[in-house]
Amino acid sequence: MNTKGKKYIICVVGPTAIGKTALGIKLANHYHTDILSADSRQFFREMEIGTAVPSKDELAAAKHHFIQHISIQEPYSVGDFERDAIANLNELFTTKDVVIVVGGSGLYVDAVTKGLDYFPDVDPAIRATLNTKNIEELQQKLLALDPEYYEKVDIANPHRLIRALEICIGTGKPYSSFLNKGKEKRNFEVIYVGLEAERSIIYNRINQRVDIMLENGLLDEVKRLAPYKHLNALQTVGYREFYEYLNGTYDLPTAIEEVKKNTRRFAKRQLTWFRKNEAILWFNYQESIAEITEKLDTLLTVN
Repeated sequence: MNTKGKKYIICVVGPTAIGKTALGIKLANHYHTDILSADSRQFFREMEIGTAVPSKDELAAAKHHFIQHISIQEPYSVGDFERDAIANLNELFTTKDVVIVVGGSGLYVDAVTKGLDYFPDVDPAIRATLNTKNIEELQQKLLALDPEYYEKVDIANPHRLIRALEICIGTGKPYSSFLNKGKEKRNFEVIYVGLEAERSIIYNRINQRVDIMLENGLLDEVKRLAPYKHLNALQTVGYREFYEYLNGTYDLPTAIEEVKKNTRRFAKRQLTWFRKNEAILWFNYQESIAEITEKLDTLLTVN
């Protein structure tokens, strides 16, 4: 394919359980290229079942990068990912014109495609104080200080709440006011492919995925990682709820339903994030690979 000397990344995005992994592999095979994962939960080698890491067959079907490449005990920020991902892309682009990026973590996709925002340093004591607050207090404080960002952020993620609040308090300005300010221009073009379905279908797929995870041993994985449940990596849907079960807050059926409910909420937030990107080419989750690549091939040769 003649891309006229340009380099491209094709970003496959959409809600969880919609089929991004399968499409990414098909696209990688079509363009004879690699996949860069932008799913922040799949970075950690100890978390496999609860993060829906691609299967061994899927990993063998196309070369993947940033899948289980670090430990939950290693600090790894979105800034670290941006740095590593761009270095990885620059290396891949020495031999390839197209690379596939797959992920439902909007912030991490944006880190690759657009770069990160600059935030000033703030007093570490602010974070220390915020770490003593419960999640409801953090949510209410962010709603008061930055209602715009409150509507975008995963309000069930205390790490994200604290990060926003320390900037709000430390600078006296809303966290959202620092977003989308002068970023470094990328040396590649970006094409976004989004997968969509009716909400009822997405929710059914999520419920089925959780059931399959449980059949595959999710609860055993949760128990094995219990000594590390305080780490940020495990403060996430599919693990947090089962720790509430293990400490007696929930019975098992309630914990399972909470996982399904919170995953559905997460999918809704993912769609809200991606719907704001008008550059995304949306396809039904059952669309044939031939139809998708026909559209993409046109864009790659015309642009």
